[in-house]
Amino acid sequence: MNAPAADLRRNSELDEVLADARQRFTDRNPRSFARHTEAAGYLPGGNTRAVLWYRPFPLTLVSGDGCRVTDLDGHSYVDLVSEYSAGLYGHSDPLIAAALIEAVKGGVLLGAPNRYEARYAEAIVERFPAIERVRFCNSGTEANIMALSAARAVTGRSKIIAMTEGYHGGVLTFAHGGSELNLPFPFVFATYNDIAGTEALVREHAADLAAVILEPMMGGGGCIPASRDFLAMLRRVTQETGAILIFDEVMTSRLAYRGLHGVHGINPDMVTLGKYLGGGASFGGFGGRADILDRFDPASPKAFSHGGTFNNNILSMTAGFTGFTQVLTEEASKRVNDTGDYLRDGLNAAIGRRGVAATVLGRGSLMNIHFVPGPVDTPAPLDRQDPRLLALYHVEMMLRGYHTTPRGMLALSLPFTRQDADGFIEAFDDFLSVHRALLPGRAA
Repeated sequence: MNAPAADLRRNSELDEVLADARQRFTDRNPRSFARHTEAAGYLPGGNTRAVLWYRPFPLTLVSGDGCRVTDLDGHSYVDLVSEYSAGLYGHSDPLIAAALIEAVKGGVLLGAPNRYEARYAEAIVERFPAIERVRFCNSGTEANIMALSAARAVTGRSKIIAMTEGYHGGVLTFAHGGSELNLPFPFVFATYNDIAGTEALVREHAADLAAVILEPMMGGGGCIPASRDFLAMLRRVTQETGAILIFDEVMTSRLAYRGLHGVHGINPDMVTLGKYLGGGASFGGFGGRADILDRFDPASPKAFSHGGTFNNNILSMTAGFTGFTQVLTEEASKRVNDTGDYLRDGLNAAIGRRGVAATVLGRGSLMNIHFVPGPVDTPAPLDRQDPRLLALYHVEMMLRGYHTTPRGMLALSLPFTRQDADGFIEAFDDFLSVHRALLPGRAA
């Protein structure tokens, strides 16, 4: 009899606390608020990238150095957004900056093959085991479109199996039932990490199945790692049915020096790339088996035409190559991912000490905080969390000097240290302590 009244009281308190936090955020950032209000007259929502919008309004950032950013009102933050994983190298890395300056001096729109693209392609092929050839484009979204289109053309089949709640770009987004803007490919949806169910689905649609696409750890879907057994099943069953297996490693290739497919020792037919691999400039890439990618050779009979004015643009090729070969050494890759594991373990330890029903999922330098009890290996449980809790966490951590994403995702950059991790753990623990009465408790 008392439970409904208690729930109503808690809901009312949560609404009040969230409203108060948002008001403090607004009061603290008048210049960002003014810029947002003015921009909304020209840009729908005041910006041109949906993921960057949040309530009460997104901060305007004016500079970055290492793993820190500064906003329009002069506040400094430790950056755990890291451009949604694209900012692996941190802000204004000196080696990348110097390479870009040199490239700009030499001309950036030459309208021909340049001296940067082939050496970058060679470095990518040498590092990632599944990539024998690679083509460049301008974003991870574009890379996935090209990979899926190529799979349909090569196989002569039409259907694509994707994962429920998966994300492969702005027109390939499947969260919460998908988007009306999605490409009109005939998709069939499987459940992430469901070995038996997904194998049955592949076999059911085998006659017209062109491709299976997934991230070996869901990024936008909540940083849920795929089990090796799930990936191995997909490799086996796609080989048996003739479907093309595509690993979207736009985000996850940063989680190990040779990508997650390299860690698991499972080579898909195609791999898509993007984000950090542009070194701060726009970038996309799709690679894989030579017999598939060689269909894009213009000199071959019935070649696939692949245009794109900026596919080999000098800024992306220069910054990408420099970051990939000079900054992201094997030692640096291990260090940032070890720091991520340390941070995730520390956050989960704080959750355990406070008795909160929450978990931090992920691997290495990418992770996601969820206010649901763990363990979680499929997206369905994440839909049961109260979105107001993530909203409160987000605003409160920003007020504590940590630039974080509204959905709870954390992405580390190379300059981020264990000292920075300790500071964030302490601030997160303080958030849990202050708001413990409003947070869900673990079952006894």
